[in-house]
Amino acid sequence: MKWYRLSYVMHEPSEETEDKYMAEIPDLTGCRAWGDTPSETLENLQSVAAATVEVYKERGYELPTEIKAALIDPAATNDVLVPV
Repeated sequence: MKWYRLSYVMHEPSEETEDKYMAEIPDLTGCRAWGDTPSETLENLQSVAAATVEVYKERGYELPTEIKAALIDPAATNDVLVPV
């Protein structure tokens, strides 16, 4: 399994987001998710990001440079990696 450390932007609820939180990964075009709480939104975003990367791979598309650069080796880091 590959792991990517991706930056995201969390947007507060608004009329535009139908009063839900919205998070997006700017380096992965169209990768957005919504939720009732920040944690739910991040959980949804993680699923959407994983599915998006998988589609890129399945279709033979090259991942954006920023995404490829975000690949990490969990065994080579001192970080605690916790699924959100």
